[in-house]
Amino acid sequence: MIVREQVPLAALTTLGVGGPARYFVEATSEAEVREALGLALDRDLPLFILGGGSNLLVSDGGFDGLVLKIALRGVERFADGAEVIFRVAAGENWDDFVLRSVEENCAGVECLSGIPGTVGGTPVQNVGAYGQEVAETICEVEALDRQSLRVLTFGKEECGFRYRHSRFNSADRDRYIILRVSYALRRGGKPSVGYADLQKTFADGPSEPSLMEVRNAVRETRRSKAMLLLPGDDDCRSAGSFFKNPVITQPEFEALDERLRSRGLVLPSYPAGEDMRKLSAAWLVEQAGFAKGYCRGGAAISRRHALAIVNRGGATAAEIVALKDEIQTRVLAAFGIQLQPEPVFLGF
Repeated sequence: MIVREQVPLAALTTLGVGGPARYFVEATSEAEVREALGLALDRDLPLFILGGGSNLLVSDGGFDGLVLKIALRGVERFADGAEVIFRVAAGENWDDFVLRSVEENCAGVECLSGIPGTVGGTPVQNVGAYGQEVAETICEVEALDRQSLRVLTFGKEECGFRYRHSRFNSADRDRYIILRVSYALRRGGKPSVGYADLQKTFADGPSEPSLMEVRNAVRETRRSKAMLLLPGDDDCRSAGSFFKNPVITQPEFEALDERLRSRGLVLPSYPAGEDMRKLSAAWLVEQAGFAKGYCRGGAAISRRHALAIVNRGGATAAEIVALKDEIQTRVLAAFGIQLQPEPVFLGF
Protein backbone atom coordinates (compact mmCIF):
# COMPACT_ATOMS: atom_id res chain seq x y z
CA MET A 1 0.00 0.00 0.00
CA ILE A 2 1.36 3.41 -1.01
CA VAL A 3 0.38 6.38 1.14
CA ARG A 4 0.72 9.78 -0.51
CA GLU A 5 0.38 13.19 1.15
CA GLN A 6 -1.25 16.46 0.09
CA VAL A 7 -2.77 14.97 -3.05
CA PRO A 8 -4.94 17.43 -5.05
CA LEU A 9 -8.50 16.15 -5.29
CA ALA A 10 -9.96 18.51 -7.90
CA ALA A 11 -8.69 16.42 -10.82
CA LEU A 12 -10.29 13.32 -9.30
CA THR A 13 -13.79 14.84 -9.42
CA THR A 14 -16.03 15.67 -12.35
CA LEU A 15 -16.61 19.19 -10.98
CA GLY A 16 -12.88 19.86 -10.95
CA VAL A 17 -12.78 21.93 -7.76
CA GLY A 18 -11.47 21.49 -4.24
CA GLY A 19 -8.27 21.31 -2.23
CA PRO A 20 -5.95 18.42 -1.34
CA ALA A 21 -6.26 15.33 0.81
CA ARG A 22 -3.86 15.19 3.72
CA TYR A 23 -3.32 11.48 2.98
CA PHE A 24 -4.35 9.46 -0.06
CA VAL A 25 -4.38 5.73 -0.82
CA GLU A 26 -5.53 3.98 -3.99
CA ALA A 27 -6.54 0.43 -3.05
CA THR A 28 -6.49 -2.23 -5.77
CA SER A 29 -7.24 -5.18 -3.48
CA GLU A 30 -9.39 -5.98 -0.48
CA ALA A 31 -6.19 -6.39 1.56
CA GLU A 32 -5.19 -2.79 0.74
CA VAL A 33 -8.66 -1.57 1.69
CA ARG A 34 -8.24 -3.22 5.09
CA GLU A 35 -4.72 -1.84 5.47
CA ALA A 36 -5.87 1.69 4.68
CA LEU A 37 -8.75 1.37 7.11
CA GLY A 38 -6.29 0.19 9.76
CA LEU A 39 -4.09 3.21 9.09
CA ALA A 40 -7.03 5.57 9.57
CA LEU A 41 -8.03 3.83 12.80
CA ASP A 42 -4.48 3.76 14.20
CA ARG A 43 -3.90 7.48 13.51
CA ASP A 44 -7.48 8.51 14.36
CA LEU A 45 -7.90 10.02 10.89
CA PRO A 46 -11.22 10.91 9.29
CA LEU A 47 -11.73 8.54 6.34
CA PHE A 48 -13.46 9.29 3.04
CA ILE A 49 -14.18 6.64 0.41
CA LEU A 50 -13.70 7.90 -3.15
CA GLY A 51 -15.05 6.24 -6.26
CA GLY A 52 -15.30 8.05 -9.58
CA GLY A 53 -15.69 11.51 -8.03
CA SER A 54 -18.85 12.16 -10.05
CA ASN A 55 -21.17 12.99 -7.18
CA LEU A 56 -18.80 14.98 -5.01
CA LEU A 57 -18.00 18.56 -4.03
CA VAL A 58 -14.68 19.03 -2.22
CA SER A 59 -14.13 22.16 -0.15
CA ASP A 60 -11.46 24.65 -1.14
CA GLY A 61 -9.51 23.71 1.99
CA GLY A 62 -9.49 20.04 1.03
CA PHE A 63 -9.85 17.15 3.47
CA ASP A 64 -7.76 16.82 6.63
CA GLY A 65 -7.86 13.05 6.71
CA LEU A 66 -7.35 9.95 4.57
CA VAL A 67 -9.02 9.65 1.18
CA LEU A 68 -9.27 6.01 0.13
CA LYS A 69 -9.89 5.55 -3.57
CA ILE A 70 -11.48 2.18 -4.30
CA ALA A 71 -9.82 0.74 -7.41
CA LEU A 72 -10.88 -2.92 -7.13
CA ARG A 73 -11.41 -4.42 -10.59
CA GLY A 74 -13.03 -7.50 -12.05
CA VAL A 75 -16.36 -8.77 -13.39
CA GLU A 76 -17.68 -12.29 -12.84
CA ARG A 77 -20.64 -13.68 -14.81
CA PHE A 78 -23.02 -16.45 -13.73
CA ALA A 79 -25.85 -17.60 -16.01
CA ASP A 80 -28.96 -19.46 -14.87
CA GLY A 81 -31.50 -19.75 -17.64
CA ALA A 82 -32.77 -16.33 -18.65
CA GLU A 83 -31.16 -14.66 -15.64
CA VAL A 84 -27.53 -13.57 -15.70
CA ILE A 85 -25.77 -12.45 -12.52
CA PHE A 86 -22.87 -10.03 -12.91
CA ARG A 87 -20.71 -9.74 -9.78
CA VAL A 88 -18.80 -6.51 -10.31
CA ALA A 89 -15.94 -5.01 -8.30
CA ALA A 90 -16.60 -1.57 -6.86
CA GLY A 91 -13.82 0.16 -8.81
CA GLU A 92 -15.12 -0.81 -12.24
CA ASN A 93 -16.29 2.04 -14.45
CA TRP A 94 -20.09 2.02 -14.40
CA ASP A 95 -20.70 2.88 -18.05
CA ASP A 96 -18.19 0.26 -19.19
CA PHE A 97 -20.20 -2.34 -17.27
CA VAL A 98 -23.46 -1.11 -18.81
CA LEU A 99 -21.92 -1.41 -22.28
CA ARG A 100 -20.78 -4.97 -21.55
CA SER A 101 -24.25 -5.97 -20.34
CA VAL A 102 -25.86 -4.52 -23.49
CA GLU A 103 -23.31 -6.22 -25.76
CA GLU A 104 -24.16 -9.51 -24.06
CA ASN A 105 -27.88 -8.85 -24.69
CA CYS A 106 -28.72 -8.56 -20.98
CA ALA A 107 -31.46 -6.08 -20.07
CA GLY A 108 -31.94 -4.13 -16.86
CA VAL A 109 -29.45 -1.26 -16.81
CA GLU A 110 -29.47 0.01 -20.43
CA CYS A 111 -31.24 3.27 -19.45
CA LEU A 112 -28.44 3.98 -16.97
CA SER A 113 -25.94 4.40 -19.81
CA GLY A 114 -23.62 7.38 -19.73
CA ILE A 115 -23.78 7.91 -15.98
CA PRO A 116 -20.27 8.72 -14.74
CA GLY A 117 -18.63 7.11 -11.75
CA THR A 118 -17.88 3.63 -10.51
CA VAL A 119 -19.95 0.57 -9.67
CA GLY A 120 -19.43 1.00 -5.91
CA GLY A 121 -21.37 4.24 -5.88
CA THR A 122 -24.50 2.87 -7.53
CA PRO A 123 -26.13 1.20 -4.50
CA VAL A 124 -25.27 4.10 -2.20
CA GLN A 125 -27.40 6.63 -4.11
CA ASN A 126 -29.69 4.04 -5.72
CA VAL A 127 -28.59 5.53 -9.03
CA GLY A 128 -31.42 6.01 -11.50
CA ALA A 129 -32.29 7.69 -14.79
CA TYR A 130 -34.76 7.44 -17.68
CA GLY A 131 -37.14 5.12 -15.88
CA GLN A 132 -34.65 2.70 -14.31
CA GLU A 133 -32.97 2.43 -10.91
CA VAL A 134 -30.21 0.04 -9.88
CA ALA A 135 -32.51 -1.14 -7.06
CA GLU A 136 -34.46 -3.04 -9.74
CA THR A 137 -31.49 -5.27 -10.59
CA ILE A 138 -29.15 -5.29 -7.57
CA CYS A 139 -29.40 -8.64 -5.84
CA GLU A 140 -26.41 -8.41 -3.46
CA VAL A 141 -24.00 -5.82 -2.08
CA GLU A 142 -20.74 -6.94 -0.46
CA ALA A 143 -19.25 -4.43 1.94
CA LEU A 144 -16.55 -4.18 4.58
CA ASP A 145 -17.97 -3.19 7.97
CA ARG A 146 -15.70 -0.46 9.36
CA GLN A 147 -16.76 -1.38 12.90
CA SER A 148 -16.40 -5.17 12.94
CA LEU A 149 -13.88 -5.37 10.04
CA ARG A 150 -15.98 -8.21 8.58
CA VAL A 151 -17.16 -8.46 4.99
CA LEU A 152 -20.97 -8.63 4.98
CA THR A 153 -23.36 -9.44 2.16
CA PHE A 154 -26.66 -7.54 1.94
CA GLY A 155 -29.59 -8.79 -0.09
CA LYS A 156 -31.69 -6.35 -2.05
CA GLU A 157 -34.33 -6.04 0.68
CA GLU A 158 -31.69 -5.31 3.29
CA CYS A 159 -30.35 -2.31 1.36
CA GLY A 160 -33.34 -0.07 2.13
CA PHE A 161 -33.65 1.27 -1.40
CA ARG A 162 -35.89 4.23 -2.12
CA TYR A 163 -35.58 7.18 -4.49
CA ARG A 164 -31.89 8.25 -4.30
CA HIS A 165 -31.75 6.50 -0.94
CA SER A 166 -30.25 3.42 0.68
CA ARG A 167 -29.05 2.32 4.10
CA PHE A 168 -25.55 3.26 2.89
CA ASN A 169 -26.33 6.98 2.65
CA SER A 170 -28.77 7.20 5.56
CA ALA A 171 -28.87 5.04 8.71
CA ASP A 172 -25.50 3.42 7.98
CA ARG A 173 -23.75 6.35 6.35
CA ASP A 174 -19.94 6.01 6.65
CA ARG A 175 -20.17 2.53 8.17
CA TYR A 176 -19.58 0.31 5.13
CA ILE A 177 -17.04 0.27 2.31
CA ILE A 178 -18.64 -1.22 -0.82
CA LEU A 179 -16.42 -3.91 -2.35
CA ARG A 180 -18.64 -5.63 -4.94
CA VAL A 181 -22.16 -5.36 -6.31
CA SER A 182 -24.14 -8.15 -7.99
CA TYR A 183 -26.79 -7.37 -10.62
CA ALA A 184 -29.43 -9.82 -11.88
CA LEU A 185 -30.10 -9.01 -15.54
CA ARG A 186 -32.46 -10.59 -18.08
CA ARG A 187 -30.79 -12.33 -21.00
CA GLY A 188 -32.70 -11.47 -24.16
CA GLY A 189 -34.99 -9.14 -22.21
CA LYS A 190 -36.70 -6.18 -23.82
CA PRO A 191 -35.27 -2.72 -23.10
CA SER A 192 -37.13 -0.20 -20.98
CA VAL A 193 -38.59 2.62 -23.10
CA GLY A 194 -41.28 3.93 -20.76
CA TYR A 195 -39.59 7.30 -20.14
CA ALA A 196 -41.06 10.20 -22.14
CA ASP A 197 -37.79 11.19 -23.82
CA LEU A 198 -37.24 7.64 -25.04
CA GLN A 199 -40.81 7.25 -26.24
CA LYS A 200 -40.36 10.42 -28.25
CA THR A 201 -37.08 9.16 -29.69
CA PHE A 202 -38.57 5.89 -30.87
CA ALA A 203 -42.03 7.18 -31.86
CA ASP A 204 -41.15 6.94 -35.57
CA GLY A 205 -38.50 4.26 -35.20
CA PRO A 206 -38.47 0.53 -34.62
CA SER A 207 -41.44 -0.82 -32.67
CA GLU A 208 -39.05 -2.83 -30.52
CA PRO A 209 -35.66 -1.09 -30.35
CA SER A 210 -32.65 -3.13 -29.36
CA LEU A 211 -30.79 -2.71 -26.10
CA MET A 212 -27.95 -1.01 -27.99
CA GLU A 213 -30.36 1.38 -29.72
CA VAL A 214 -31.80 2.35 -26.34
CA ARG A 215 -28.32 2.77 -24.87
CA ASN A 216 -27.29 5.02 -27.76
CA ALA A 217 -30.50 7.05 -27.45
CA VAL A 218 -29.94 7.54 -23.72
CA ARG A 219 -26.36 8.66 -24.29
CA GLU A 220 -27.45 11.07 -27.00
CA THR A 221 -30.17 12.51 -24.74
CA ARG A 222 -27.65 12.90 -21.94
CA ARG A 223 -25.23 14.57 -24.37
CA SER A 224 -27.91 17.05 -25.46
CA LYS A 225 -28.45 17.98 -21.81
CA ALA A 226 -24.70 18.18 -21.02
CA MET A 227 -25.05 15.11 -18.78
CA LEU A 228 -22.49 13.10 -20.72
CA LEU A 229 -18.85 13.80 -19.85
CA LEU A 230 -17.11 15.10 -22.97
CA PRO A 231 -13.61 16.64 -23.07
CA GLY A 232 -13.61 20.37 -23.77
CA ASP A 233 -17.30 20.95 -22.93
CA ASP A 234 -17.49 23.16 -19.83
CA ASP A 235 -21.22 22.41 -19.53
CA CYS A 236 -20.19 18.85 -18.63
CA ARG A 237 -17.88 19.94 -15.79
CA SER A 238 -20.49 19.20 -13.16
CA ALA A 239 -21.63 16.70 -10.55
CA GLY A 240 -24.64 15.78 -12.67
CA SER A 241 -28.02 16.80 -11.30
CA PHE A 242 -27.18 18.95 -8.27
CA PHE A 243 -30.63 18.64 -6.67
CA LYS A 244 -32.94 15.70 -6.09
CA ASN A 245 -36.46 15.78 -7.50
CA PRO A 246 -38.62 16.54 -4.43
CA VAL A 247 -41.10 13.88 -3.33
CA ILE A 248 -44.18 15.17 -1.49
CA THR A 249 -47.49 13.72 -0.31
CA GLN A 250 -50.56 13.80 -2.52
CA PRO A 251 -52.33 16.37 -0.28
CA GLU A 252 -49.24 18.60 -0.33
CA PHE A 253 -49.11 18.30 -4.11
CA GLU A 254 -52.79 19.15 -4.51
CA ALA A 255 -52.48 22.26 -2.35
CA LEU A 256 -49.38 23.47 -4.21
CA ASP A 257 -50.88 22.62 -7.60
CA GLU A 258 -54.04 24.59 -6.83
CA ARG A 259 -52.01 27.60 -5.71
CA LEU A 260 -49.85 27.52 -8.84
CA ARG A 261 -52.79 27.04 -11.22
CA SER A 262 -54.24 30.27 -9.84
CA ARG A 263 -51.05 31.88 -11.17
CA GLY A 264 -51.36 30.17 -14.54
CA LEU A 265 -48.69 27.54 -13.84
CA VAL A 266 -49.06 23.79 -14.31
CA LEU A 267 -46.85 21.84 -11.91
CA PRO A 268 -45.23 18.78 -13.54
CA SER A 269 -45.40 15.69 -11.34
CA TYR A 270 -45.04 11.93 -11.46
CA PRO A 271 -46.28 9.05 -9.29
CA ALA A 272 -43.77 8.18 -6.53
CA GLY A 273 -45.40 5.37 -4.61
CA GLU A 274 -48.57 5.25 -2.57
CA ASP A 275 -50.04 8.72 -2.01
CA MET A 276 -46.79 10.43 -3.08
CA ARG A 277 -45.82 12.64 -6.04
CA LYS A 278 -42.40 13.46 -7.43
CA LEU A 279 -41.84 17.02 -8.66
CA SER A 280 -39.43 18.27 -11.31
CA ALA A 281 -36.58 20.06 -9.55
CA ALA A 282 -35.45 21.51 -12.90
CA TRP A 283 -38.90 23.08 -13.42
CA LEU A 284 -38.86 24.56 -9.92
CA VAL A 285 -35.41 26.06 -10.49
CA GLU A 286 -36.38 27.68 -13.77
CA GLN A 287 -39.74 28.94 -12.47
CA ALA A 288 -37.92 30.49 -9.50
CA GLY A 289 -36.20 32.75 -12.01
CA PHE A 290 -32.98 30.94 -12.89
CA ALA A 291 -32.26 30.80 -16.60
CA LYS A 292 -29.93 28.20 -18.05
CA GLY A 293 -26.45 29.71 -18.19
CA TYR A 294 -26.95 31.88 -15.07
CA CYS A 295 -23.50 32.59 -13.57
CA ARG A 296 -22.16 33.43 -10.14
CA GLY A 297 -18.40 33.88 -10.43
CA GLY A 298 -16.89 30.76 -11.93
CA ALA A 299 -19.95 28.70 -11.02
CA ALA A 300 -22.97 28.57 -13.29
CA ILE A 301 -26.10 26.71 -14.19
CA SER A 302 -25.53 24.62 -17.30
CA ARG A 303 -26.67 26.20 -20.56
CA ARG A 304 -28.46 22.93 -21.35
CA HIS A 305 -29.83 21.64 -18.05
CA ALA A 306 -31.26 23.67 -15.19
CA LEU A 307 -30.27 21.08 -12.57
CA ALA A 308 -26.54 21.00 -13.34
CA ILE A 309 -24.26 23.42 -11.53
CA VAL A 310 -21.07 23.64 -13.57
CA ASN A 311 -17.52 24.88 -13.23
CA ARG A 312 -17.01 27.33 -16.08
CA GLY A 313 -13.28 27.29 -15.36
CA GLY A 314 -11.49 28.28 -12.20
CA ALA A 315 -14.60 28.02 -10.03
CA THR A 316 -14.13 27.62 -6.29
CA ALA A 317 -16.14 25.34 -4.05
CA ALA A 318 -17.30 28.46 -2.20
CA GLU A 319 -18.78 29.87 -5.43
CA ILE A 320 -20.60 26.61 -6.12
CA VAL A 321 -22.03 26.55 -2.60
CA ALA A 322 -23.10 30.20 -2.92
CA LEU A 323 -24.98 29.39 -6.13
CA LYS A 324 -26.53 26.32 -4.50
CA ASP A 325 -27.70 28.44 -1.56
CA GLU A 326 -29.17 31.09 -3.84
CA ILE A 327 -31.15 28.49 -5.79
CA GLN A 328 -32.45 26.80 -2.64
CA THR A 329 -33.47 30.11 -1.08
CA ARG A 330 -35.44 31.29 -4.11
CA VAL A 331 -37.16 27.94 -4.71
CA LEU A 332 -38.17 27.78 -1.05
CA ALA A 333 -39.55 31.32 -1.17
CA ALA A 334 -41.47 30.70 -4.39
CA PHE A 335 -42.87 27.22 -3.74
CA GLY A 336 -42.26 26.27 -0.11
CA ILE A 337 -40.08 23.38 -1.33
CA GLN A 338 -36.63 22.80 0.18
CA LEU A 339 -34.43 21.34 -2.56
CA GLN A 340 -31.98 18.71 -1.33
CA PRO A 341 -28.53 18.45 -2.94
CA GLU A 342 -27.47 15.16 -4.51
CA PRO A 343 -23.66 15.44 -4.24
CA VAL A 344 -21.62 14.52 -1.17
CA PHE A 345 -19.92 17.53 0.46
CA LEU A 346 -16.37 16.79 1.64
CA GLY A 347 -14.26 18.96 3.93
CA PHE A 348 -16.93 21.54 4.77
